[in-house]
Amino acid sequence: MKKFLLVLFFIIFGTFLRLISIDKAEGLWNDEYISWMISSVAINGGFWNAVKSQCHMPLYYLYLKLIMTLFGQSDLILRLSSLICGIAAIPVMYYAGKEKDNYTAVICALFTSISSFLIYYSQEVRLYSLLFLISALTFLFTVKLIKYPNKKNLILTLVFNFLIIFTHTIGFVFVFFNLIFISINLFKKYKKFLICLWSVIFILFISVLPIILKILTTKSFSQWWGHFTLSKICYLFTDYFSPVLVNLTNAPDKFIFTPTMIITGIIAVFFITKSLFKNKLNIGLFAISFCVVTIMTIASISGKLVFITKYSIEIYPILIFLFCCGAASLNNKIIRNIILSIYFILSIGYVSLSPISAPRLPRLEGHKLVTDTLKNMNLNSGDFILIEYYPQNRFDKYFDFSDYNVISVNKGNFPYYLLPDTNYEQTYSNGKELYRNMFLNGHNEYYESMLKKEIFDKMQPGQNLVIITLDSVAVYNTELIQKIAGHDIAYKKTPLLFLIFSYIKYENFYDTINMLEFRGNEKHGSWTIVKFTKLNK
Repeated sequence: MKKFLLVLFFIIFGTFLRLISIDKAEGLWNDEYISWMISSVAINGGFWNAVKSQCHMPLYYLYLKLIMTLFGQSDLILRLSSLICGIAAIPVMYYAGKEKDNYTAVICALFTSISSFLIYYSQEVRLYSLLFLISALTFLFTVKLIKYPNKKNLILTLVFNFLIIFTHTIGFVFVFFNLIFISINLFKKYKKFLICLWSVIFILFISVLPIILKILTTKSFSQWWGHFTLSKICYLFTDYFSPVLVNLTNAPDKFIFTPTMIITGIIAVFFITKSLFKNKLNIGLFAISFCVVTIMTIASISGKLVFITKYSIEIYPILIFLFCCGAASLNNKIIRNIILSIYFILSIGYVSLSPISAPRLPRLEGHKLVTDTLKNMNLNSGDFILIEYYPQNRFDKYFDFSDYNVISVNKGNFPYYLLPDTNYEQTYSNGKELYRNMFLNGHNEYYESMLKKEIFDKMQPGQNLVIITLDSVAVYNTELIQKIAGHDIAYKKTPLLFLIFSYIKYENFYDTINMLEFRGNEKHGSWTIVKFTKLNK
């Protein structure tokens, strides 16, 4: 009864932490918006094509569609869908820890309830909270299967491994190594069983192969945000074990740390290392995590993946378990309790009090920041709106554009605007060479002519033009763009999208300021919204 009440307390406390600032005033940002867009499409009205157009598998979108059907489509409801999964993961991790002992179980539940990383994604309208829950269930039944190899544990292990694949595009990497781990542990006594297991896996793999191939071969500029550095592996570890989150979208090249990150990180390294001493099961579990991170690193170095912590979330239940096993195995109770107290006080204190803790981190790219500004700009019917980086449909949830002339130079169509006779395929394969002269010269007559044709020539005196810029992808000024383009190493290292939309930002402003009257600008989060008016001259 006491253990039940303790776990219930962790669930309630974890729920409280996840409810802090959950209704974000900034609205949904791009990735969340895509989740809503896909899930809002009817099953028989293009839903599957919408899933195929993105880079993830359909289970999360089906789950979100169910929630939306039952409870509505407000931003708060969408975020609560992730919170449900985040809360459900707490008792699952308790039972996973209980496969070791009761003390490990309690620490696992507490850790899961206060993890900054899990709190953040319990408020995010993305697949990662659901994916962690499925991964925790996969881990639980993997351990159970090794300890008690029976049909029930086999079926549940297979089901949850399959659900990982059906949720996360690169989830098959984790599943592959997880099943190798199972096979190694059960091969001697259960050879026939394993042959059956791998046969089922092969059949399942073949059945989803067309979807996997479709997603993996879809070309997208979203992979051009950044490059791999060793610091990102460090950030992966600190994101998981410190309350300070850094690598949520794209971490700095250098490892920048705080005392809280270092203290909690050292404690985590100590406990995980201790869990591996003379424990073959834990060594095998750690090997799964190591192999997944290695594959992620190779993929990132080769340009196929941006190394972001959330992409490895399948290994997080294992790492939590190893942390808690190491803590529970410390024989000196006084030292163990002191170290755990330091760890959890730092974690809970940061989450509860810091203005930049996981539940309070603003969505600086939230699209509602833009639409709220547009509503207050006194625009008239027929005015022009120029959107950079995103297409118009990324804002339709919050704003009706039907009265305005909207032009979008976005990451899907910018080749059409920048150079004649240049398409997406050419830019994808050879963009750095195609646009280098443009960056060096700082001038593009073709782009100027496109703006003139689509905006300036169509505007009447008294009409307004609003330019919407996403500053987080337009990070370089004109001089720095030229400097980077003139330096081979720097140019190769710098993401093309950042250069493209930095160039577009300043080209739009300079061309417009020469044609129209500047009326002012507003900056909210990562957005800058500038207003111009055409005069009678």
